[in-house]
Amino acid sequence: MTAALVEPRAGDPGSIAAGSSAIEARTIAATLACIARHGLSKTMIDDIAREAGCSRATLYRYFGNKVDLVSRVVSAEAERVTAVCRDAAADATTLDGAVYAVLLVAGRELADHPALRFVADFEPEILLPHLTFSGGDRFLADASRALAPCFEPFLGERAPRGAEWVARLGLALWLSPTAPVSLHDAEGLRAYVHEFITPALHTVPVLAKEE
Repeated sequence: MTAALVEPRAGDPGSIAAGSSAIEARTIAATLACIARHGLSKTMIDDIAREAGCSRATLYRYFGNKVDLVSRVVSAEAERVTAVCRDAAADATTLDGAVYAVLLVAGRELADHPALRFVADFEPEILLPHLTFSGGDRFLADASRALAPCFEPFLGERAPRGAEWVARLGLALWLSPTAPVSLHDAEGLRAYVHEFITPALHTVPVLAKEE
């Protein structure tokens, strides 16, 4: 049973900020739990409110409608996974090591994400538009900006283009049932990175700056 959320006290900025943060964290966790259990299509605001231990009015006040709420959850999860990838690459002393760390950790995060697995397995029509065509372009652009710091020590100003290439290959390895190596195969992935990915990164051009 979930505990009730504590509303912030009016007129206390510190309490309001803390209360908002607590509500957001509980709501994100509740949304992911509901999606893992029922799928995105069947998850309703009432389900999330019940899981989070708050009223639907609270969710509407803080997040708006279901589309807005899900968008915030996706953004929060993307930020969390990106932070995990950057932490994994922080100790790398070679480009090989940084690429391997990012792909391995990303693969583990994807595999250990019940909500994402449910959507990928049973609601691919919801997920694929965000990973292909114009949606895919936006995904890769976001990944380029977010993961570039992982590769800056080794690629310098070419890091954003390198990050885009790593994200593109990681996405292909995750989505393809006939991928040459699995993101979960630690030793196989290490060899694949060394032989096929890192050599290409040494030749990537600088990513053109947006006007």
